Amino acid sequence: MKSKGMNEAEFLALLQKVLPAATRDPHLSTAIYDHVARELRLAHSLKTFEKFCSEGSLPDLEPETVSNYQSLLETNFGKENVTVVPTEAGDAVQVEINLPEGKVTNRIRVQPEGAVEDDAAKVPWVPFPVSLPTDPELVWALARREDLGPEEAAMGLARAEGDFWESKGGLKLQRDRVEKSFAEFIARVPAAALAERGLKRLYKIPEALKVLHRGPQPESQEIQETRPVGNSDQPESSPLDGPPNGTI
Repeated sequence: MKSKGMNEAEFLALLQKVLPAATRDPHLSTAIYDHVARELRLAHSLKTFEKFCSEGSLPDLEPETVSNYQSLLETNFGKENVTVVPTEAGDAVQVEINLPEGKVTNRIRVQPEGAVEDDAAKVPWVPFPVSLPTDPELVWALARREDLGPEEAAMGLARAEGDFWESKGGLKLQRDRVEKSFAEFIARVPAAALAERGLKRLYKIPEALKVLHRGPQPESQEIQETRPVGNSDQPESSPLDGPPNGTI
């Protein structure tokens, strides 16, 4: 749809037009249309939610404020699928959304209106090295926000990869016969696309894990000083003594 500039409304209108020609069962046609429309709305709502988590904020943690936002989420995802809980620190709300594909968790910060975000208060970055099951020793050096767990970061990275290959630039690369691989994605994905998921790239090119082979270690000075020299049971020899056993 993106490559041809077709929006969701146009796509649904086209689907509604071709379905009756594809099947003579009107109930099946309606069921397919309703299911596709529901999935499109769900995908759009999820994308909007994740963008708000990345860029937006709540003005306060007043019960009415939290309740109003939770009602908005319940309208998009279903009342039984949404849980919103303020954090103990009082600086954010934790949101959990149950979807057929799995559970989505994220947090929305609380920032009073008109407040300016202090650079020193920004969430720091922590290392997030990743590898593929087919080659676990080949590691890409990435970073994630400290408030983003490893599992959440991995899910965000997977979504970023899927969005990249479905974007206009990703589709053009595929038409140019660029391999649709994780390596090409990491090397070409815009930094802003990763930042939206709480990630950033440290190195585009992966590095193989280096195994340190340590050679023989010298004995410590303490051991050398305490080790006896020669046989303590034998008397010390004198330079004037002749060879042992009388031999010359």
